[in-house]
Amino acid sequence: MTQQRDAGRHRADEYLLPWPVPEPPKVVVKRDLLPAVSVLSTVALLGMAVGWLWSRLAPAQLSAVVEGGKYIPLRSESYHRFEDMVLFLLLSLAAGLITGVGVWMLRERRGPVMLLAATGGSALAAWLATQVGVSWAQSRFAVTATPQLGDVIAIAPRLESAWVVLAWPLATALAYAVAAAWNGEMDLGRRLG
Repeated sequence: MTQQRDAGRHRADEYLLPWPVPEPPKVVVKRDLLPAVSVLSTVALLGMAVGWLWSRLAPAQLSAVVEGGKYIPLRSESYHRFEDMVLFLLLSLAAGLITGVGVWMLRERRGPVMLLAATGGSALAAWLATQVGVSWAQSRFAVTATPQLGDVIAIAPRLESAWVVLAWPLATALAYAVAAAWNGEMDLGRRLG
């Protein structure tokens, strides 16, 4: 009975392919660690550029000074709070796509280590962009004199949600993952041997 089962089964050795099947490449962490740290720090510094650009493009909110020293936005000026956030999100998404594609172009270092470095650097860059962008916007629209009742002043742009920090790293990871999926090679084209 066992001989019949064995005779019915085909051994894998009988169907050898005419070409050798390559072994899947192994992830090399040690060799990619120093370039990954360089990518992380370089991408993080790009956050200052995005923060500066946002501080120059984001519109201020014109507000009137009322009793009690409170500020009330003028008609249709309250939309600028939303515009400030959307502008930062768009800049972050664009920077994330550029970051993901740029890191993918480092052909000799492609892999999960660089993906983690680019995503971590993007998260740090987005946080840095929120901090310096809001700071530069406040210095740009600083109120120099004490406002009087009825004065109209420009309130500096601000980011009212901390969730905007996620746009840059998500766009970076998405761009890198799409490039890796599109590549289709087992070694992602590293060609390091």
